[in-house]
Amino acid sequence: MLKELFIGLSQNQLLNTAAKKYGLKLGAQTVVAGTNLPEAIQTIRELNAHGISATIDNLGEFVFERDEAVMAKEQILDVVRAIHENGVDAHISLKPSQLGLDIDREFCYENLREIVAAASEHDIFINIDMEDHARLQPSFDLLDELHKEYDNVGTVIQAYFYRAEEDVRAYKDFRLRLVKGAYKEPAEYAYIDKAEIDRNYIELIEYHLLNGKFTSIATHDDKIIDHVKQFVEEHNISRDKFEFQMLYGFRRDLQLQLASEGYNFTTYVPFGNDWFGYFMRRLAERPQNLNLVAKQVFTPKTNAVIGLAAGAFLLGRLTKRK
Repeated sequence: MLKELFIGLSQNQLLNTAAKKYGLKLGAQTVVAGTNLPEAIQTIRELNAHGISATIDNLGEFVFERDEAVMAKEQILDVVRAIHENGVDAHISLKPSQLGLDIDREFCYENLREIVAAASEHDIFINIDMEDHARLQPSFDLLDELHKEYDNVGTVIQAYFYRAEEDVRAYKDFRLRLVKGAYKEPAEYAYIDKAEIDRNYIELIEYHLLNGKFTSIATHDDKIIDHVKQFVEEHNISRDKFEFQMLYGFRRDLQLQLASEGYNFTTYVPFGNDWFGYFMRRLAERPQNLNLVAKQVFTPKTNAVIGLAAGAFLLGRLTKRK
């Protein structure tokens, strides 16, 4: 129920609009690296100083108009230029839906291609973030088409999908970020039980570490991290073949510790005003995250806004059941 609540909140357009307007006042700065690009670049400089790389996400939700998708494309092109001009250690993560996937597939492809081409000129990697099951195959199709021309592109495999093992094998020659999964998916498409998701996640990690190009292990789970450490030692896997990833604002001490231990480490750095849907999905993905940032983010004002939205969500659920 808690996961369903956070997913419902993430899709609430009224709440997203309110969060854009009052973002910093609601405590967004603890989970978002600024509302503009200069602030994000400064955050990345600070991470780089500690030996930590970054993958930067220009946040965006609910893009159903062409002009919004074009604006998102231009903003991401600005990120490409900023990474190059500032010489920071970073790459880019983006969502096809932000670039028009829900509007027109070919329109989305042209936007993506322009970004990947610009990034290729500066040897900047582009990671295509995966979304819910309805957008899954269309996103893989876009990746396949892009890869015919460019090799600076990779994607994400979500362990809760039944098809994840098949996808990891099909894309073993790509740089992959492996995650558990953050959307609410029906049992028709995905594992629901946490133990099953964790089991599948570990199997995917092990397969790609042994057979893949480069593995980004994106988790805050201590047990998974410890398992990976032991696995790579037992199988003599070079640290150049993988990295750990975590979200900006979460478990900073552990991020610094892993980097200081000599592991490649990347922090997922989101920026922009459109932060609320992203944050709610992170809480849905792992409710324990709530404890990591609760004191910083959940102020009385935040609680009031979320409480109203949660009440509306639950009322809607009860009404549907009746």
